[in-house]
Amino acid sequence: MSVSKERKHFSKGWIVLAALILGGCQSSPKHYQLVGTVMSKSVEDAEIVVDHKDIPGFMAAMTMPYAVRDAAGLQNVQPGDRITADVVVQASNRYWLEHIVITDSSGRAAAAANAPHELQAGDPVPSVPFVNQDGKALLLTDLKGKAVLLTFFYTRCPNPDFCPRISGQFAAIENELAKSPADYAGTRLLSITLDPTYDTPAVLRKYGLAYLNNNAAAFEHWEFVATSPNDLRPLATVFGLEYSEQDNQIAHSMNTILVGPDGKVVKTWPGNDWKTSDVVAALRQAEVSR
Repeated sequence: MSVSKERKHFSKGWIVLAALILGGCQSSPKHYQLVGTVMSKSVEDAEIVVDHKDIPGFMAAMTMPYAVRDAAGLQNVQPGDRITADVVVQASNRYWLEHIVITDSSGRAAAAANAPHELQAGDPVPSVPFVNQDGKALLLTDLKGKAVLLTFFYTRCPNPDFCPRISGQFAAIENELAKSPADYAGTRLLSITLDPTYDTPAVLRKYGLAYLNNNAAAFEHWEFVATSPNDLRPLATVFGLEYSEQDNQIAHSMNTILVGPDGKVVKTWPGNDWKTSDVVAALRQAEVSR
């Protein structure tokens, strides 16, 4: 993958595919050799994202985040660097990098020049075309005038702590907003699939109904949508998402974004550890600011 297509942040513990591949527990740590290119790093999270080659016995070639237990290596490494490192895999599917060695730093300038812009609070959201669960066209900018909460998911997600959990949190928010006609009228929820090829309108509709207690009328407020694969990557990038697909599974980070009635980003919640009560309060605050 090119550096220009890579994002700059992942939430810890997001990778679904790694858990599926690693499977059972090991009684003692195992060590593997990683060779790849650093796409981004987070000093705060002690984590780097690496586009790496096959790691025999551990992981196919892909782009994914790794925790780093090498303070000097984390400080020295930069996006664009080619590196080698030890992957240490412990019981319960825990894994991290040690002994990072920079083998080529000539890619730093290109990585910095091609770094994509992640939307920040106050930035307008792009006008991206979607198709919803009923096969109807929708533009993100069509929702101006409403406070919109959006997130990313895919219907085949096998991990209950990822997409099903996010969808369950959105269902709780949907139920809470429905208690107030004013709140309901001034807000919208949007779930964007990361698997547009498989998640057709019919699949999205069936999935959505499971979280809406089979109340199809609620699709007027909470829509499940897909965009084209070509539009999905840049959209996910500006909203702080990274994902990769292998064997019908999608490894992805998680972000939930609040867009104000003016069509500008208000707030972002990384991961899925946020409280629904806090998000509902932020939605209500954004809605009354119209």
